[in-house]
Amino acid sequence: MNDFVSQLYPLPGEERPLTGLYLAHRLRQYRAGAGRAFVYSNFVASLDGRIAIPHPTKAGLTVPQQIANERDWRLFQELAAQADVIISSGRYLRDWAEGRAQEILQIDDPQFADLREWREQQGLPPQPDIAIVSGSLRFPIPGVLTAGGRKVIVFTGAAPDPQRVKEIEARAGQVIVAGHESSVDGEQMVQYLSDLGYKTVYSAAGPKIMHMLLRGGVLDRLYLTLANRILGGGPYAGVVEGALLEPAVGMTLNTVYYDAQALDGLGQLFVSYNRA
Repeated sequence: MNDFVSQLYPLPGEERPLTGLYLAHRLRQYRAGAGRAFVYSNFVASLDGRIAIPHPTKAGLTVPQQIANERDWRLFQELAAQADVIISSGRYLRDWAEGRAQEILQIDDPQFADLREWREQQGLPPQPDIAIVSGSLRFPIPGVLTAGGRKVIVFTGAAPDPQRVKEIEARAGQVIVAGHESSVDGEQMVQYLSDLGYKTVYSAAGPKIMHMLLRGGVLDRLYLTLANRILGGGPYAGVVEGALLEPAVGMTLNTVYYDAQALDGLGQLFVSYNRA
């Protein structure tokens, strides 16, 4: 994939190759201060703010096929390649098992062989580890989750079912209490990951996890692909789902690229923001 996109910000603008666009952000150079890992997230959204809509044949929501595209997916993979650990959720694993979720667990797709080589050159393992957020601990444990020696850490709220904890730890990885009641505290979770030595944490989870990270004050950068289609309809999910954030979280513009070739020529914007 050697197509180009137009850099609109920062100025002066220039044409840049799509391949390597987000690798060039060199996320592994950043630290959030006080020894905390750098945390970033990514979504693709329609112009009317939809990141997920009802699945056409099954219960639940799924990424809209009207906006999902291989050019955005390439950049998703470039962000994942720079991570030490990827945040997912019990809900994602349930959706994945039912065929309602994008594939973020597979690590051997030949079209991204260059990213595996990039990780090898950086002295990194073939794929990032996985952090799963789940209040209920009710999720399937697919074999691909721990494939290739990948480590799994499960974060849950207070007083989890001890029998379920034993089952998960026997099949996947360690279960950590990081929060109160059934909810996980984003600040506690990220600090725990930082203490384990993880330097870059990529949230590939949904809007509830996004709210958890924002509420905890630990999201450092947001990547947002704005696809030039309006979908309408409901129910739907947006970028953040949860109680009103008080105070509101300020974000500053980091980069903007225009991808004129996406979506049969409709185009899309690749935008990134830093937490103010």
